[in-house]
Amino acid sequence: MPDETPEDLIYLDHAATTPLDPAVLRVMTPYFTQRFYNASSRYAPASDNKRDLEALRAQNAEILGASAGEIIFTSGGSEADNLALKGVAFAQLANGRSQIITTPIEHHAVLNTVKFLAEQHGFEIVWLPVAPDGKVEPADVQAAITQRTALVSVMYANNEVGTLEPIAQIGRITHAAGVPFHTDAVQAGGTLSLEVNNLNVDLLSLSAHKFYGPKGVGLLYVRRGTPFVAQMQGGEQERGRRAGTENLPGVVGLTAALQLAYQNVARNNRHLIAMRDRLIAGVRERVPNALLTGAEPPNRLPGHASFCFEGVEGEAILVGLEEQGILCSSGSACAAGSTEPSHVLTALGLSDELAHTAVRFTLGRSTTPAQIERVLDVLPQVVAQFVS
Repeated sequence: MPDETPEDLIYLDHAATTPLDPAVLRVMTPYFTQRFYNASSRYAPASDNKRDLEALRAQNAEILGASAGEIIFTSGGSEADNLALKGVAFAQLANGRSQIITTPIEHHAVLNTVKFLAEQHGFEIVWLPVAPDGKVEPADVQAAITQRTALVSVMYANNEVGTLEPIAQIGRITHAAGVPFHTDAVQAGGTLSLEVNNLNVDLLSLSAHKFYGPKGVGLLYVRRGTPFVAQMQGGEQERGRRAGTENLPGVVGLTAALQLAYQNVARNNRHLIAMRDRLIAGVRERVPNALLTGAEPPNRLPGHASFCFEGVEGEAILVGLEEQGILCSSGSACAAGSTEPSHVLTALGLSDELAHTAVRFTLGRSTTPAQIERVLDVLPQVVAQFVS
């Protein structure tokens, strides 16, 4: 189990990033030192690295229930989302398919990409409604699809409120309509099933640093036959779909981390669920007016608990908790520093004022019952001192 943080800190922001598992670092290290060769070079040691790269591709594909040729290695989740959306959208534009269907609660890597496609290339964006708990209704996807629909993109699990979406049901609808379906599965990696055929997805994005792998590497699954054009030009790496020198150490780390996660997924999830449920129950018992955001368990991520605390600025709570050695967040790390209320919470119907009171706790493998009890002791005091 990773040595996550100094002993005097309680780290509860695993949705932002996880520490690199020492076992993952060990298998990566030789590829930074002795086996540093460019996998696209011609000499024998480089050819060995190329064989390793393709073996790693097959190992990732096995976890996804895919074929090796359907895996593209990227620099992370944001690139995978960009590549999926732009790759499919531009491939279909000439056929008159210029509509993209998505939700207003997606990660910024999806939101800003579809806005770019709308503003710079004339795509129409259809925003699906979401329920107060963040759930998308498959029937709304069905109603939104037209002959002009190029792509549907709905995230697997929400990073800010933890809600799980009915991906498999949505995928059945898109497949019946002949429309490619993408899911941002970055928050789901390592805890939820990634079997692409069961999920009925055509494209799926992952990022290694969300499941105890290295930062700067991810993957995109693209189902064979999906309309797709490369978005980065250069060499012929990744079968011409993503140019650039292969990040072999990163791919080694991604693969090791993903395998370790799914070898122990049932045990890890039991632990996370127990800690999550204790935290949610304790906050509700001890903090007046605490509002759980997102779906009730079990329809949320195993290690995710998010709240709004009416009358108290979320940022003030974060500062108060950090003074007590507890690290958490107010939402997406990609929106840190923004003075705007969370786009996810406002899409769920919360007022701007209430959205500003949000705090997110995301738990990890080494989170302990004692740490949860410490949070439950400290949090009511921190909230009480800031109540307006």
